Amino acid sequence: MDPLSSTFAALADPTRRAILARLALGETSVMELAKPFDMSLPAISKHLKVLEHAGLISRGREAQWRPCRIAPASFKQVDGWLGNFRRFWDESFNRLDGLLEEMKADEAVKAPPRSNRKVRVTKEKQRGRTRE
Repeated sequence: MDPLSSTFAALADPTRRAILARLALGETSVMELAKPFDMSLPAISKHLKVLEHAGLISRGREAQWRPCRIAPASFKQVDGWLGNFRRFWDESFNRLDGLLEEMKADEAVKAPPRSNRKVRVTKEKQRGRTRE
């Protein structure tokens, strides 16, 4: 599987996305990553292996502690690929903004002028009584 496909396959799982969201706050241990999930440590380890294989995280070794951290290279690759689509959407939104401005201008021309006449208030309404 090519690297970009591996990255998207890893990102397809909500548990792995949640792990990445946690790692975006800073490196942490596998035990800390596992706390919010209702799954075993081996299951979390499998998710971490998928993320590591896709190049989204790296794991170190400091004595007994194995910290996990975000590895930005794969994210750069995804961002580069998505960049083409971002330009497409920016252009589409700019065209939409232009169309909306034209529509607002047309509405302003077509709308009748507002009158400044005052609304009469009946004596009953002034006293707090209304007709129903």
